[in-house]
Amino acid sequence: MPEVSIVAKRLRELRKGVKLSQEKMGEVVGVKQSSLNRYENGTAEPSIAVLTRYADYFDVSLDYIFGRTDRPQGKVYECNVRLSETGPEIEKFVEMCFDPKSPMSERLKQTLIRLIREAEK
Repeated sequence: MPEVSIVAKRLRELRKGVKLSQEKMGEVVGVKQSSLNRYENGTAEPSIAVLTRYADYFDVSLDYIFGRTDRPQGKVYECNVRLSETGPEIEKFVEMCFDPKSPMSERLKQTLIRLIREAEK
């Protein structure tokens, strides 16, 4: 028998952890019991919409469901931008950090870029 995927295992574990039948879980995520059975056995793959409903219902991350982490709340990402990066890459990163609708964003972005460039010297 082929090994069941981590996604299938996680879906089954989540459902069984709250003692829901496949039929009830199917109602929660909007699929038939037979589809849910195939997802849990690894013979079919659920859509992103179904996986998102699982994540929302169980308050877990998709990283957890996909097996990218064993922490239900998900991976903790650390941005480790190298200060030696200059030019468009660092400017693109700084651009992503600010709300474009904020009147202070442009001034803050320019200040941050100036500080990064000064730190490189």
